[in-house]
Order: sequence, then C-alpha cells, then structure tokens
Amino acid sequence: MELARDDEPLWFVLVARRNNSLSSRGRYAVLGSLGLITLAISLAFAFHGAWLILPFAGAEILVLYLAFRVIDRHSGDFESISISANRVLIERWETGQVDRQELNRQWAQVVLQPASRGWGEVLAVRSHGRQIEFGRHLTSAQRRQVARTLKEQLRSAD
Repeated sequence: MELARDDEPLWFVLVARRNNSLSSRGRYAVLGSLGLITLAISLAFAFHGAWLILPFAGAEILVLYLAFRVIDRHSGDFESISISANRVLIERWETGQVDRQELNRQWAQVVLQPASRGWGEVLAVRSHGRQIEFGRHLTSAQRRQVARTLKEQLRSAD
C-alpha cells in the first residue's frame, strides 16, 4: 500500500480503529461459556418437564453466534487520513475492501457538524462539493480532538 508518491512525502498520518476489547479467541471463549450455561439451564428445565425450552435455547445460542461472527468480521476495520504537500488521502478499510478518496490539500476543509440522525457529531473533510466522513469508530470527544488536529495540520502545511 502506497500512501504517498515518491516526490510527495507525508506530513501527517492518522489511523482510527475500532475498540476491540476481546480477541477473536476471547470472543469464542465467551460464546462457548454462554452456550454451556444456557445448555445447563435449559436441560434442567427440560428435566422438570419444560422441554420446549431446549429449541429456544438453541435459537438463542445461534443468534449469539451470528452476532459474534459479525463482530469478528469487522474487527479489523479502520480508517486513515494522510496529509501531504498537495493532497489529503482518506482510506476506509472495511471487511478487506478499501475505499480511497483523494482531495486537494489547498482546498480541503475540516467540518464538524451535528449528525442528521440520532445524536453526536459527524467529522468530515470537504472539498469541491465532496464531503468525506471520517472517524466512524471515534467518540464525540475524540472527533472534536481529531477535528482540531486536522485543522492545525492543514493550516501548518501552508
């Protein structure tokens, strides 16, 4: 992966990653322990005559397994923004696919605006009618800090 051309050294690089508190192995250990606890409880109920608990317990574990698979699939997602002398490169890596957007550094503006849906703020870089969102995995406080840092970096590059 080449972030800058040979004649264009990078001045600033920022990477935003998801907060994965458990490794893939840890997630499946938690899922296994939840499965064993659910099986033990449902077998106790089945032993006392409530045998319909078993299929619902199996469905519960299946849904948890599918949720953990989605989390595992997106655990490596990240975004990066690179500022060089003439351009701003924003990359979004999601499930192994990369989306690269390049903007002219002299025209790039950092925008922090209220989200159209829900709460919080949206951090974006805007230039020539295009607006590229950045920092989906950041908290609101982190977005504000990143916005200040990006504005400083774009100004200092002049």
